[in-house]
Amino acid sequence: MGWGETRRQLADAWKWSELHTAAATAALQVPVLWTIAWIASVNDDDYGSGLGGALAAGFFLLVLFVLPLLTTVHAALFTMPAVVLARVAARRTRGPEWLWQLGSVIVLGVFWAAAMTRWSAPVPVLLAAAGMLAAFGLLPLLAVAHVRRRARAGKRTWGFFGVWLRSAGATFGLCVLIVGGAIAATFAGLLKEYEPPTLTTGQRTGVWRGDGGALLNLRAGGRAEFTDLPLQDPGDFTYVRCDGTGTWSVDREGRDDAYAEDGPEERDGVVLRLDGGCGAQTYWTIGGTRDDPELFVVFGDPDSGELRILKKR
Repeated sequence: MGWGETRRQLADAWKWSELHTAAATAALQVPVLWTIAWIASVNDDDYGSGLGGALAAGFFLLVLFVLPLLTTVHAALFTMPAVVLARVAARRTRGPEWLWQLGSVIVLGVFWAAAMTRWSAPVPVLLAAAGMLAAFGLLPLLAVAHVRRRARAGKRTWGFFGVWLRSAGATFGLCVLIVGGAIAATFAGLLKEYEPPTLTTGQRTGVWRGDGGALLNLRAGGRAEFTDLPLQDPGDFTYVRCDGTGTWSVDREGRDDAYAEDGPEERDGVVLRLDGGCGAQTYWTIGGTRDDPELFVVFGDPDSGELRILKKR
């Protein structure tokens, strides 16, 4: 086979209309997957933070302007190369094209996963990343195959705006359907929001540990010792790590919680008052579950501050 025939096959395999179809289908998946992940996290502790207006606006702008560009790049670097490789291989070997597409997606997934991790990721991480890339590319491949079947059958194919308008409509419809199902599941008692645990005295006392060697020992008599513990910086909203002693008490009304925007009745907390030295009084909110309790505090902006967590050990 000469270069002219090979070039003709490549040109026939790579069609710009199919590139737009792959990009629009990939873009459809992102808001839908984000909505599913958001609903799945309803029963998780959000540690007193929320999306925030800036983050919500940023996500809207991402979907509106940046996402089509990113998914077009994804289609050009991932979906369409897989389509081209599969079509050329199927014509030369006479094998089923769908099998070559599956193999091409896996190979390209491994290649791009290795490239993004600079060829130094552990094998489990590499395989996980490759699997996610391959899974994300399957629906665009099916959409491209559907468009090609319509063209072969002489049916009308969609143009650039037609593809993207259908993608936007399908995205909106699927998100509404998912949210509606979640609301129905909530009323049916199948989906429950997270509820922080109410800890007994025995569950509160003891040694709590966090990252960086942080240790907080809450004694039954109301005394506390701590080592490398993140505490409120008296000068600003950041934190400092301190060693020392103090007293602790349970706050069920949120009087000492500087970030009690949801109302004091929402979360119980442990107030740590210091005997002196560095740091200032700090409110540790009770979180986690009854079987795996946590104490946490967010330093700075509640929506984007630094989260520090202590676990009972």
